[in-house]
Amino acid sequence: MKRRRRTRILIEGNPILAKRLSETITATYEWKEIIAPHYGLTMVKMRESAKNSLFYIGEVLITEAKIEINGAIGIGIVEGMKEQIARQLAIIDAAYNANLPETQGWGADLLLEEVRINEQKALEQTKLFETKVDFQTMEMDS
Repeated sequence: MKRRRRTRILIEGNPILAKRLSETITATYEWKEIIAPHYGLTMVKMRESAKNSLFYIGEVLITEAKIEINGAIGIGIVEGMKEQIARQLAIIDAAYNANLPETQGWGADLLLEEVRINEQKALEQTKLFETKVDFQTMEMDS
């Protein structure tokens, strides 16, 4: 599983999953906090559809952390002021980068969480469509 997909699942999913995975690693391996979770700003890119060109729409607050495990560095970046999840993401990323054996069994947990996230989004989408107004069926009084 690619880092982007894994990170999205861990951020959007149940926070207990990221906590459990990171604690599995920190309980077994020596780890070093290279950069403690800290706040920063990053520019947000948008694509302008008419000219198909990129531009920066503004800045967003992020929390970033860097962890080292067995010589491998992991980075955790999350939107907002969330030190704990940034650290957990960095630990998980470092574990994957170090090819630790524990990471082999995480794929199934991540896929199950992704299914749960998608089901939740589908349910929310269904609720939104129930409240959608169909302007084609509305009659105008003359």
